[in-house]
Amino acid sequence: MPFETLSDFLRELERKGDLRRIAAPVDPVLEVTEITDRISKSPTAAGYYPSGTAPFGGEGPKHGTRGVNQALLFEKVGTSGLPLVINTYGSFDRICLALGCDNLDSLAEKIGELVRPELPTSFMGKLKKGMDLIKLGSCSPKLMGGAGLCQEQVLTDSANLYDLPIIQCWPGDGGKYITFGQIITVHPQTGVRNIGMYRVQVFGEKLAAMHWHMHHDGARHFRAWAKLGKPCPLAITLGGPSVLPYAATAPLPPGIDEHLFAGFLMGRGLELVSCKTIPLQVPANCEIVIEGYVDPEKTVLEGPFGDHTGFYSLADQYPIFNITAITHRRNPIYPTTIVGKPPQEDYYLGKATERIFLPLLKMIVPDIIDYDLPMFGVFHNCAFIKIRKEYPYHARKVMHAVWGAGQMAWTKMLIVVDEDVDVHNQDDVLFHVAANVDPRRDTVIVDGPLDILDHAAPALGAGSKLGIDATRKWSGEGTVRDWPAEITMDPATVEKVTRRWKEYGF
Repeated sequence: MPFETLSDFLRELERKGDLRRIAAPVDPVLEVTEITDRISKSPTAAGYYPSGTAPFGGEGPKHGTRGVNQALLFEKVGTSGLPLVINTYGSFDRICLALGCDNLDSLAEKIGELVRPELPTSFMGKLKKGMDLIKLGSCSPKLMGGAGLCQEQVLTDSANLYDLPIIQCWPGDGGKYITFGQIITVHPQTGVRNIGMYRVQVFGEKLAAMHWHMHHDGARHFRAWAKLGKPCPLAITLGGPSVLPYAATAPLPPGIDEHLFAGFLMGRGLELVSCKTIPLQVPANCEIVIEGYVDPEKTVLEGPFGDHTGFYSLADQYPIFNITAITHRRNPIYPTTIVGKPPQEDYYLGKATERIFLPLLKMIVPDIIDYDLPMFGVFHNCAFIKIRKEYPYHARKVMHAVWGAGQMAWTKMLIVVDEDVDVHNQDDVLFHVAANVDPRRDTVIVDGPLDILDHAAPALGAGSKLGIDATRKWSGEGTVRDWPAEITMDPATVEKVTRRWKEYGF
């Protein structure tokens, strides 16, 4: 099962030898990033360090089975008295542990059952569907009376962002950033709540800048408040149930409360408590909550920021966030993350979304069998799509459908392959691109929206996209030649050799 608090999650990681404590003092400016970047790019199967011999004063894994890519708990960060944890979700094992599943595909199947559009016809089918809906209702968040664990200490006049071990990630960054906060907003008219994960640059004890792109739900809520001439109440929650950071990054449709999705992942509704100075509710078991209002008129130059693309996103004007309170549990732990050239922690969170939301993508585009977002594409630059081809130009139809499917609209390059190609094997995909593609016949370039962070785009958030049809070509697709058969071994021989493999002495 997922964990109720960040502390519970970290205790389990430590028990498994997947958490390294670092007792040596470290600087929150750049040093935390340099250490974490080395760890996140270490081979997960590498040898372990005996206790007391690991770099930076940390202890090695207790069991020696997890390699050196561990979550890191820094106990002394600058002048802050709070410990800092990072790389918590930086492996598939830790992602699955946080989400309470054995593997991501099993969780995808669970979501697929929930969203499957077919209506049951049998009595037992209807009964099962009804029970599923009842269970989903039990996952709704529940508002609790009184104070939560996150409000054991309440600071208003004395609230100071500089008391937190907030890091500067990269040398060219505009300053220190809160990078792993769950940002909670609510629409002023509909009351619809949203949790997103947006970076927050710190400018003073009670002053920060809220960075969100124009298409984010949090930005839509802010514009609705600004249209009324009112400041937007906003809470930044840090830590909490182990499913929360993932729920905040999940590409849910607008209007779907991420608290409900988090409850679905946990199998029970989240407990919420009312904030102390703003009209919002937050998960009761968070480590730290930062409360305040986003100014509807004032902006500040935010950035640059070393982003997940591997490049700095440029500075621009973003709204000011005024802090009214900081609440936290006794002895809180400050969670943070870094982004940059993959693999980093966000790579594993993104790959979790790739697997978990496959059923939803297939519901929108039923032609898709599977897909992969390769690491080099940093999620918005490239996608490999597998289809069962049924007619000429089927791949073209799928390309345009994918470009119209939610956040897949930002994908700059799509490669479509046949059903016998392994989309999770980059070499297999590129082999079929090289073998099956005639550049003039099998490529398509269209104009449309792109990710705001795509610095190669000719205009901000807009430019061209490339589709590559790497499927075998059919009659009617511009080829007059016979398509050759691909070399494969006879299945009977494969089975025979498989049975006799040891006998052959291999």
